[in-house]
Amino acid sequence: MSPLNEVASKESVAAVTLPKHVNFFDTTLRDGEQTPGIALDVERKVAIAQELDQLGVDIIEAGFPIVSKGEIEAVKAIANCGLQAEICGFARAIQKDIDAVLSCDVDSVLTFIATSEWHVKYKLKMTQETVLDKIVTCIEYAKDHGLLVELCAEDATGTSLDFLKTFYKTGVDAGADRIMLPDTTGRCNPRVINAYIHALKKVILVPLSIHAHNDFGLATANSLAAVEAGAETVQVCINGMGERAGNASLEQVAACLLGFHNISCNIKPHLIAEVSRKIERLMKFHLPLNAPIVGKNAFLHESGIHVHGVLAHKACYEPMDPGFFGRKRQFVLGKHAGRHAVQSILTELGLHVTAEQEEHIFRRIKEYGDQGKKVTDSNVWDIVKDVLHLPSEDFLTLKTLTAFTGNKITPTSSVVLSVRGEERIHTASGVGPVDAAMKAIEKGGLLEGIKLEEYHVDAITGGTSSAVDVQVKLRDEINDTEASATSVDNDIVMASIRALLTGINKLIALQRFQGKSKKMV
Repeated sequence: MSPLNEVASKESVAAVTLPKHVNFFDTTLRDGEQTPGIALDVERKVAIAQELDQLGVDIIEAGFPIVSKGEIEAVKAIANCGLQAEICGFARAIQKDIDAVLSCDVDSVLTFIATSEWHVKYKLKMTQETVLDKIVTCIEYAKDHGLLVELCAEDATGTSLDFLKTFYKTGVDAGADRIMLPDTTGRCNPRVINAYIHALKKVILVPLSIHAHNDFGLATANSLAAVEAGAETVQVCINGMGERAGNASLEQVAACLLGFHNISCNIKPHLIAEVSRKIERLMKFHLPLNAPIVGKNAFLHESGIHVHGVLAHKACYEPMDPGFFGRKRQFVLGKHAGRHAVQSILTELGLHVTAEQEEHIFRRIKEYGDQGKKVTDSNVWDIVKDVLHLPSEDFLTLKTLTAFTGNKITPTSSVVLSVRGEERIHTASGVGPVDAAMKAIEKGGLLEGIKLEEYHVDAITGGTSSAVDVQVKLRDEINDTEASATSVDNDIVMASIRALLTGINKLIALQRFQGKSKKMV
């Protein structure tokens, strides 16, 4: 069922002839890793490939084997870990590159050579005839060694259409199983991409894929235009990663194909948000807050008008169902907030208030926002706690924290906590001092039934002594309540533990106010 409104969906389908099914070729581990500042080890590349496979990606471009021994090791590990997806290696139209791909046990190779006049003349210093000879030799060699071959004309959209047709026809005659049209520098608009695909589909019978870059912010639109013209496969990166401004975003393209056209694909939309977050952490690449589908603000509402409309009917201000993509609608309180948002958040917390208390909370939130301050969950909680006279004492208090780490030392943390006045000491090891400290608290049974759903760190000052802002979100799965908390400190371990304990204290206070019990304390 389409997550978008039916009118838009019907109008889109009526305007074009669409393929019944579209394959997703994910290049996060090759083009995505070319994002400036990103470098992956073998373990993380394998973990990302496993996430993409669970998401339903049809083809995973595992890497560019010729670039290093570590890359060969990573691509080979991915090819041999039993994934459902086809595993592809990247190679120039050079025999040694193909040999490197062959050494990795992959299913297919994506081989490329530049075709635009400036690339051929100035970069390659070749003739067009030499370029054609090279791809024939390369494709025949790869096919003789049992690989599926996908052929790419680098800078295709800067190439004359006549030579582009000759290039791909020559490649298919040599045995290429698929062809790929890359908009290498993102210079095209949807109308131009549509024309390219139409022209190629008239002379090429093998499947065709589109590889769009986002230099002008058109990668998703160009990918859709290619599908509308007959492309059977879209090449994408999770979270829109890639060279320069990035590649077509997997989540955006999937949302549009499912939402506007209701086209079949193997992507599992309800896993998109979860996989996006995991890969964001694995690649240490922070998404913008307003990133479509997966950004923190994508389903966040503040304006009182919008909140009222969404509560009346979600279609008023939500073009898609957040649950369809594994997300949840959220309301944020601030100077633009209305009473409906306040009522909704109080209901979510399970708090029943009088009209006078609600008005008091509403007015205090407005005053805070009018001061030009961001109204955080902690601010709202403090206001609610003060107005409703909720217990102010902390049930859990950190007395001391000791952490050990080093090159030859297993990271270990010891915490001394006061639990309702009773002193407890817990020690644990982990992959780092933060992990060890959190495991020490968990070891004492203090996280029973509680899941750490989100953990995020931001540096808020510069220099070696920069302060960090740690944000956590906890869910009490026993009593079905959530709490967010933040803490700022120069020490990331201390900030992390304080945020965690603040969140736990919030959950306990809520439970007491709601008349619920909690086993852990």
